[in-house]
Amino acid sequence: MRGGTGEKLGGKIIRTHGRLQGKKTKVLSVIRHSFELISRKTKQNPLQLLVRAVENTAPREEVTRVRFGGMSYQVAVDVSPLRRVDLALRNIALAAIIGSFNKKAKLADTLANEIELAAVGSQDSYAVKRKQEMERMSKSAR
Repeated sequence: MRGGTGEKLGGKIIRTHGRLQGKKTKVLSVIRHSFELISRKTKQNPLQLLVRAVENTAPREEVTRVRFGGMSYQVAVDVSPLRRVDLALRNIALAAIIGSFNKKAKLADTLANEIELAAVGSQDSYAVKRKQEMERMSKSAR
């Protein structure tokens, strides 16, 4: 799923369960529609907004478990650049799925809204909140 434009985001939305199970073409059409909504609404390049959203939602540190002498400790570690991108896209996709689940809003609308909120670093964005939560946990584990 590391292809061209939108492919990686599409890979993060495709789940192993739920209504989008394995439906790659449907997911890519949702991404295309959300990019059209973003360009109509903001008059900006949607890919540039997506890049800014990934920059704003990619965590710099996370917590991992380490066992020493039968005790497990949480240790703060730096996140590799590829994992930062993967986590950011996963959180953006998860926010879109949560926003449209059992609601009238369509997935493309919630995805476009989440990308716009994350691009400006808004506190209303689920992905930005998740990033801050991960960094807060790693700060306390230092």
